[in-house]
Amino acid sequence: MDDDAAEFAATGGGPGRPAAVRPRGDTRERIQSVALELFAEQGYEKTSLREIAERLGVTKAALYYHFKSKEDIVRSFTEDYVHELDALIAWGSDQPLTADTRALLLARYSHIVSHRIEVMRFLEHNQAAIDHLMTEHGGQDRKKLFREQFLTLRNLLTPPDAPLRDRVRATMAIASVGLGCMLYHSEVSDPAELDQVILDLACELAGVPAPQPADQPHD
Repeated sequence: MDDDAAEFAATGGGPGRPAAVRPRGDTRERIQSVALELFAEQGYEKTSLREIAERLGVTKAALYYHFKSKEDIVRSFTEDYVHELDALIAWGSDQPLTADTRALLLARYSHIVSHRIEVMRFLEHNQAAIDHLMTEHGGQDRKKLFREQFLTLRNLLTPPDAPLRDRVRATMAIASVGLGCMLYHSEVSDPAELDQVILDLACELAGVPAPQPADQPHD
């Protein structure tokens, strides 16, 4: 590890913070979080790598050890979100198509969306930039990729050959999770209460009983 990397690890991404306060494994997530904060405050195009480093309390060289550009940061949290959805789809594909499984699928999806809400907001407000970043190195088209994931989740709730009414209900159930988080997350004082309301309504739309809190995913 070079001096710049050691600096970041020792400070934990902030001046005067010992490594025990913020472990090394959290460095990547801390960079992503601070970058999203700045993108939301002043816009993606107007935010520089230097400003991200300053907010973190490290040198630009230390930040450069982890990410070579702000585009790399954006690509990282976009890909993280995609991978989380892929993992959920893989899990759901291995489960029996029961009411309990469908409820847990919605619970896990809601958990991902809630904890990635700032990423979702960024994707929504910077669509052109993300489309460019996703495809410039041969990656998949963002809109096509997310649509495919959405439809796959829908099919895990209700088979493609199900009656139209059931397929529409499943589609609305999944859509309600993202829409509910996007519209209300910044307006509530208790995000956990909102998450439960959204999950209850999504399960109601899907025609399945909402899972008990003990059965739901946690951090």
